[in-house]
Amino acid sequence: MASLIRLHLPLPLSPGATLATSEAQAHYLGAVMRRRAGDRLLVFNVESGEFAASIDRLDRRSVHLVIGERTRAPAPEPDCWLCFAPIRRDMTELVVEKATELGVSRLVPVLTARTQPARLRADRLAAIATEAAEQSERLTIPAIAEPLPLAGFLAAFPPSRRLFVAAERRHAAPLSPVDPLQPHALLVGPEGGFAPEELDAMARHAFVSSVTLGPRILRAETAAIAGLARLLAGSAPS
Repeated sequence: MASLIRLHLPLPLSPGATLATSEAQAHYLGAVMRRRAGDRLLVFNVESGEFAASIDRLDRRSVHLVIGERTRAPAPEPDCWLCFAPIRRDMTELVVEKATELGVSRLVPVLTARTQPARLRADRLAAIATEAAEQSERLTIPAIAEPLPLAGFLAAFPPSRRLFVAAERRHAAPLSPVDPLQPHALLVGPEGGFAPEELDAMARHAFVSSVTLGPRILRAETAAIAGLARLLAGSAPS
């Protein structure tokens, strides 16, 4: 099963059902991967879990799949958000891909004083997250929030969720793994880091914990990936 194509299919899945893919998925299966009737694959979503499936027929608009037995039941996944200042497009896309592979449940772009202007394509980022979830064998697709200025982000942040702020050049405790099922989030700043007044403003919130990722100053994308890897080190795959 591990070598089979996995597709996210946001429809109720049950043995014996016949379901149609999207047009984009039909193109991927037929034109890109050269799959044919009778070929096997895996389909999944957060509500139903993962199921074996086989291709019944293909056309340009959809692929009709016959759903087989369930291979994995739904299971709890880490309740970890990655909150990050957008950087240049290719690096933002890398962060979305790797954060999805590592298991985040939500991606939140945050606009800071030093954030460079960037146009985020929500559809493009959602497609990258979906592909990364399919590849990494997780059952969920992380939600992608609309960008918020830092002040608005802090005002809307749920106080019951712990927020770890990667604060370089400030005395802070090292970031350590936490219980993956407890609500938490990691906030990583832009190239150049947070402005001093931003760090002071964040420190006034009881849900904020300033942390360090080590003795070196990391690029923004490296900090996001390294921080998540450390934070989620104790989480188990579903």
